[in-house]
Amino acid sequence: MSRAVFFDVDGVLVHGIHHSPTRTRRWDTSLQDDFGIDPARFTEEFIFDVFVKKVVNGQMSVIEALERHLPALGYRGSPMVFLDYWLKKDSVLNQELIDAIRQLKARSDIRLYVATNQEHIRASWLWSQCGLSQIFDDMFHSARAGVRKPDPAYFDFIHRHIGPQNEPPLFFDDTPKVVEGARAHGWEAVLFDTNEQFFDHPWVRQRL
Repeated sequence: MSRAVFFDVDGVLVHGIHHSPTRTRRWDTSLQDDFGIDPARFTEEFIFDVFVKKVVNGQMSVIEALERHLPALGYRGSPMVFLDYWLKKDSVLNQELIDAIRQLKARSDIRLYVATNQEHIRASWLWSQCGLSQIFDDMFHSARAGVRKPDPAYFDFIHRHIGPQNEPPLFFDDTPKVVEGARAHGWEAVLFDTNEQFFDHPWVRQRL
């Protein structure tokens, strides 16, 4: 008998954009100096537009999207150079949490997964370059599923891959709407603010 345990990326496994602004670690603080791009405009005109609408759900590659939109934001260099910068700046692992999850990995009754709204290249970067492949059994990212959390189809996609479960999957995510969506799908979802929500969870505490 094993239990599936899922973790979100940004705001959970990675110190990045968190649902709570006070917990957010921004990757773009030097974007203006390094690329001449106003980070507020990049967020508003790229992230909240084409990135969320087409890239994260796999309808368009991030390279194509950057190629089309960076010139209007003041950068006419290579989108490959820009993406490399973005990936490196936005990959600071929550090491305390990662180390604890490694302890869970040693147990035969737990299966560990990543559940994240992510485009293909960053998902691959996190998996291969940041070492998540050494800890987790699989990563279910939105571009792979073709739909973003908390759409019910996203959780259906995961269930088709992991099969029937003896216990509800346990999920840590920093976004209330995602937590609500997971609960509606029968998961035990925990709203993650800091590492305390993980360490204080009774089921986890018994296994660390």
